[in-house]
Order: sequence, then structure tokens, then C-alpha cells
Amino acid sequence: MPPRSNPTARQQRLGAELRKLREASGLSTEQAAAVLATNRTVITSTEAGRHGISPERVRRLACNYDCADTVLIEALARMAAERTKGWWEEFRGVLPPTFLDIAELEWFARGLRMSTMTHVPGPFQTEAYAKALFDAAIPALPPAEFEARVAHRIQRRRAFDRPDAPPYVAIVHEAALRIEVGGRQILREQLQHILEMAERKTITVQVIPFASGAFPGSGQSILYAEGDVPSLDVVQLDRTTVAEFLHLEAQLRKFALQLDRMQQIALEPDKTRDLIHSIAQQL
Repeated sequence: MPPRSNPTARQQRLGAELRKLREASGLSTEQAAAVLATNRTVITSTEAGRHGISPERVRRLACNYDCADTVLIEALARMAAERTKGWWEEFRGVLPPTFLDIAELEWFARGLRMSTMTHVPGPFQTEAYAKALFDAAIPALPPAEFEARVAHRIQRRRAFDRPDAPPYVAIVHEAALRIEVGGRQILREQLQHILEMAERKTITVQVIPFASGAFPGSGQSILYAEGDVPSLDVVQLDRTTVAEFLHLEAQLRKFALQLDRMQQIALEPDKTRDLIHSIAQQL
């Protein structure tokens, strides 16, 4: 199978999981290569996400790695079988890899929770709101990249337009609903759009009001994506151009607890809608 010139975050994660299984079994890369009748370079490239691997080979390696977790093995085999390029690939080489990685993460997730403090969540942003955000960049973005960022931001909504859209919980601080990005009219239209998105059965919006005070995780935006099995969950922290994906057990537990706490102090969906309506009427 030919090597992948542009490994995606998902393929890198598959390779990392295969490396973990191999190391747990005590096998060297040379011994793993012998299982597939290949050379160690193929194993190291596969574990780095640079070389594709078939589902059958994933199962063969897992068997020889003495992995008895059939649910995990089949989840990894499905990851290996994903060969169709996603819509985000049209932006490869145009936008920073972070943008593509987040879109890929949202598309394949089984469930999503996101917290944002100062901006409306990306998939909820209107075109005018997104343009106002990117227009504030310093230094100014080149026109082609500016348009590409806006187009990519709007297309992220496609993950939630599908019949099999993953459940999505958006935890938004009240500050994000009051900062007049682009002016009062654009914010008013943005708030109305959030209310419309919140009507979908798969989407839950909860607002953390100013009165809640301090809470864990208030200093950053967090995206928690559920994998096919809990060990394949991923946390992505808000960064500008460098994707930071976390998947160690302790990291997942920490951010899951932070999001649990945020949901506990956030307003229930009905009261959230009332607050958003109230803010929109004040504009």
C-alpha cells in the first residue's frame, strides 16, 4: 500500500494505538514486521501515520500483539478502512493543519462536547460573524486565506447536517453572547442562528451566566470528541495554528470532569434559550 504524503490526525492516532499495542506486547518493530512479512520501515511509518494499513493487517497485528479487546480491534480496523477523503481535504495546503484536523475530528466523533468562553462555537457561526472574527486577525490574513478560513468555518456545519449527526453539547459562556463581534446587527443574527441550531434534536446548548463566577476550564476552549470506544476519545484545546490533541487517560479524565462541572453550573436548555432571547432583544 502506498505511503500517505499527508497523514491526517486520525491516521496518526491509528498508528499511535498500534504502537501502544505493540509495545505492550513486548515485540520490536522487526518482530512486528515479520508478522506482516515486510520490513521494519513499514511498521515505523505506519505507527507514525505516514503509511496506510488495511483492516485485515490491523487484525493480524492485534492478534499477534495478544490484544483480546475485540471492540477496540474492530474500531481500529474501521479507522484503517476509511479511505475516502473528507470535504476538508480541499483546504489542505491552503489552511493550517489545525483547521483540517478539527473538522476531521468532528466528522468522525460519536459524540461531542465543546466549551467556549469568548466566541460562538465554530460550527454555529454565521458567515458574517466568522468574517468579522477573521478580519480582526493581526497581521491581516491574505485575501485567499481569509476566504478559505470563512468557507471552512461554515462547512464545519456539515458534520451536524447529516442524518447520523453525532450528539453535540455546546457550553457557551455568556461573554461570548454579548461581545459584539461585527456589530449589533451581526450579533443579533448570530444569536438567532444559535437558537435555530438548538432546535435540532442532536444539539444541546447551555450557557454559563456571568453570575456563576469562577469555574474549572474557564481559561480556554475545549473540544472533547468521543471515539468508537472510550480509549479512542480525544481532547483538542483551542490553538491558532498548531493542533494539540490529547488522548492520555489522565488528560481525558481531567477534561471530561471539567466539562461535567461546566454543564452542572450552566443553565438548562430552556433557561438558556430565554437568556439568548433576552440578550438579542437588548441589541
